[in-house]
Amino acid sequence: MIMLLITVLVMSIWLAACGAKPAENGAAGENDTTTETETQTEAPTERTLTDAMGHKVTIPANPERIIASYLEDHLVTLGVKPVAQWSVANGIQEYLQKDLNGIPTIAFDLPFEAVTSFNPDLIIIGSESVVEGEKYEQYSKIAPTYVLGDEINSDWRKTQLKIGEILNKSAEAQKALDDYEVKATEIKEKINTVTGGTKSAAAIWLVSGKFFIVSDNVSSGEVMYKELGLVEPEVVKEISANATGNWSSISMEKLAEMDVDYLFFVNSDEGTGSEALKDPVWQSIPAVKNGNLFEFTRSSSWLYSGVQANLQIMEDIQNSIVK
Repeated sequence: MIMLLITVLVMSIWLAACGAKPAENGAAGENDTTTETETQTEAPTERTLTDAMGHKVTIPANPERIIASYLEDHLVTLGVKPVAQWSVANGIQEYLQKDLNGIPTIAFDLPFEAVTSFNPDLIIIGSESVVEGEKYEQYSKIAPTYVLGDEINSDWRKTQLKIGEILNKSAEAQKALDDYEVKATEIKEKINTVTGGTKSAAAIWLVSGKFFIVSDNVSSGEVMYKELGLVEPEVVKEISANATGNWSSISMEKLAEMDVDYLFFVNSDEGTGSEALKDPVWQSIPAVKNGNLFEFTRSSSWLYSGVQANLQIMEDIQNSIVK
């Protein structure tokens, strides 16, 4: 009898153990499936997006050889390096070279042969005019080509977000803009401790002996007046109202009306001994007379827009005004 009870007990334990194993294996299988599903969900995949011109563009899962000429500021902000960078006859975007140093250049007009030579896997174009006629078809034969369009391309914030979307980095793009706003507020507060919010400023660019002034809603103009709260002079308002570009030519007569507290001066004629700077009208500008002329070279970011460009402009202004 005792042996029978022992036998029954052992069999019961063995059956219970066997019965438990399928459930245990089933749970493990479910976990494996869940993990695999999560991995598949998180892994980047090809996506089809519609660009500003109505093209259905298949974006690679992980584009690694991107050409986004004159949009490099936005790539750098997202931690992305292009396969080639924008250039013109007299240079590149020097202010980005900390991140783009060593990356080969490509001409601003994106010759088809040059684009092909870089074997890109994604091309991002700013304006519709760049791909007018049959150009889009030619580029799209080289690599998937996405056109932002002028409406997006004319607003650096929208451009940053759209490129974030294209590269599946929307969260990173939004964080960059949020961090930018925090930094802008911080610098504005420091500047206001000096200016009291009542000091005026303007940005002038000298190139080939001619002066240009930045519009109030773009590039360094946006930074000075919209972000940092510097007062916009009447001359700048007047010229900006009729501006057709980021920078507008300004005559010596208008310069004579430039009654500003601070003058930020981008000198592309540095080292050439420009006669323009010897003109009595230039020397009579209050900011020039009072030692509040702050000079920057053409390698600075003052001619550009974007998170990287604007942050550098802000720091230049802060370092000039806040002693």
